[in-house]
Amino acid sequence: RVFGRNAAAVSAALRGAMAQLPVDINPRPPRRNSFEVSLVKEDGSTVELWSGIGKGPPRKLKFPQPETVVEALK
Repeated sequence: RVFGRNAAAVSAALRGAMAQLPVDINPRPPRRNSFEVSLVKEDGSTVELWSGIGKGPPRKLKFPQPETVVEALK
């Protein structure tokens, strides 16, 4: 599936940038037709690093390049 491949690529890129960073893929059921990446801080607050909602068509615009998410993390 496209979502799974993109999630794996983004996860690998984040782990490559910060080895100690725990990465969870879909800890809750995902929103339909969306791809989002969020950072949950130690205090429990959430920062959105990427959202494909409102992007596209074409569908490929809904998925980030892994480097884009790593830059947002930094």
